[in-house]
Amino acid sequence: MSSKAKRKLKLGVFKFASCDGCQLSLLDLEDDLLSLADAVEIAFFPEASSKMKKGPYDIGLVEGSITTPHDAKRIQQIRRQCKMLVTIGACATAGGIQALRNWHNLNQWVGQVYAKPKFIHILSTSTPIAEHVPVDVELRGCPINKHQLLELLAAVAVERKPNIPTYSVCMECKRRGNVCIAVAQGVPCLGPATQAGCGAICPAYGRGCYGCFGPMESSSPKILAVHLLAQGNATEAVQRSFRTFNAWSEPFREMSEGKGTE
Repeated sequence: MSSKAKRKLKLGVFKFASCDGCQLSLLDLEDDLLSLADAVEIAFFPEASSKMKKGPYDIGLVEGSITTPHDAKRIQQIRRQCKMLVTIGACATAGGIQALRNWHNLNQWVGQVYAKPKFIHILSTSTPIAEHVPVDVELRGCPINKHQLLELLAAVAVERKPNIPTYSVCMECKRRGNVCIAVAQGVPCLGPATQAGCGAICPAYGRGCYGCFGPMESSSPKILAVHLLAQGNATEAVQRSFRTFNAWSEPFREMSEGKGTE
């Protein structure tokens, strides 16, 4: 063994507009996280500890979307502090549920919700991190798959490419031995256009995939939309099916706006 110990990777975890679910996936690793203790130091993680070390950081995990002018400035500062920036979850990679406001009159909503709207300083849109700074790796999901997060951290620690699947949920259905509910039952399912990572949970229990891991790498949502329409689903229902957790991702956004479902 070398007398000179290898330096631990310094990890920072940062939050923007989100529910905290993806950060909790890191904590949910529990004993598995201990296997990385010799290689990774969690230096900044307000969700888990009040003891925080200043940057720079080797890896920055970012949860949440950019929704305020303050957010837009802070993500620039975080990007400068992080050698590798990883966005985790649908909010950080595709704007999240809060991106649904991007199609509506935000001022009207603020006026209805807050007693004194003049004190609310917010951007007109909720956007993913990549629209503001360069991103090195994206981990999809709502929330992310904790095992994919562990794989990413382990891969960075030993300087190899992480093994994160980019194929569709249909592959996961086949591996579980699920009968295709879209074919056998005519259930509307976004599985063919959605990236794997959830383990095909919804189809395994008789519900169509609703795209929580966003569009797969070579996604063809237009083909899927045409198929859903041919099954007799209403145009509005098909468009709405693409407007959920990953509504602001370009392939799903185009379908939700009617491009390909006219």
